[in-house]
Amino acid sequence: MNLQVEQMHPLVLNIGLAIHDADWNWKNVNSPFTRLYYVTEGTAQIELPDGIHTLSPNHMYFIPAFTVHTNICDSSFTHYYLHIYEDHYSEDDWLEHWTFPVEIEAGPLDLSLFQRLCEINPHMMLPKSDPTTYDNNPTLMRNLLRNRQRAFYDKVESRGIVLQLLSHFLKHAQPKTEMKDNRIVKTVRYIHKHITETIELEKLAEIACLSKDHFIRLFKKGMGTTPLQYINQKKIEKAQLLLITEELAVKEIAFRLAFEDYSYFNRLFKKITGVTPQEYRRLY
Repeated sequence: MNLQVEQMHPLVLNIGLAIHDADWNWKNVNSPFTRLYYVTEGTAQIELPDGIHTLSPNHMYFIPAFTVHTNICDSSFTHYYLHIYEDHYSEDDWLEHWTFPVEIEAGPLDLSLFQRLCEINPHMMLPKSDPTTYDNNPTLMRNLLRNRQRAFYDKVESRGIVLQLLSHFLKHAQPKTEMKDNRIVKTVRYIHKHITETIELEKLAEIACLSKDHFIRLFKKGMGTTPLQYINQKKIEKAQLLLITEELAVKEIAFRLAFEDYSYFNRLFKKITGVTPQEYRRLY
């Protein structure tokens, strides 16, 4: 996979040490940012779509953005948390191409990397662990602003540390699809770049220099889904992000993403996320 480091732009939203005593219990958390954990003491569990994972000391954990999960804790539990915000809608989304392991064994330097991130980002610590207190529009925007206002040297060091931590997960990650066919790669990049526009299958087929039917078959073979399903998924993910980060009416978000039929947008959003856009904004 021809992935370049320059494509990776992780921003630190939150970093800190959390100490719990059977009080790390949050249901159906779903955020537009990625979570990394480093467990120092005790145990807890996270219920993900693929099952329940036990969190153990000296291990790190990766929770992708837009992943519904539930935290379960009935004893003492201490961990470092790192929330990473990434532009999911750049021309080529590096996170899109990989399936990351949920758990990896921590290396000898990982604890010191988390500690250093805390040291240079003291203002990024969460006052409370309840996701409803930070996983919302005002807090997310405030944290993004804080990130951009930091000293340049702090941003450089923070980005370097985050990339080091992510590299350990990338070492064990598996490509979702090799996408060796450059024709499909070009169309995926076009979709990401034009996600706020109406994307016609005929245009994608033209970019791929294929007939429409041939293109659909080739895209499904390479991506594991049809072009239309992929486009809709990316549009709804963009809508989730806008609902949390922008003070826009739901109808305006639908129009910004080129949905002329507002009712269809609502139905599609609920089909993909399980809730309506209004419910999603109220919940998160």
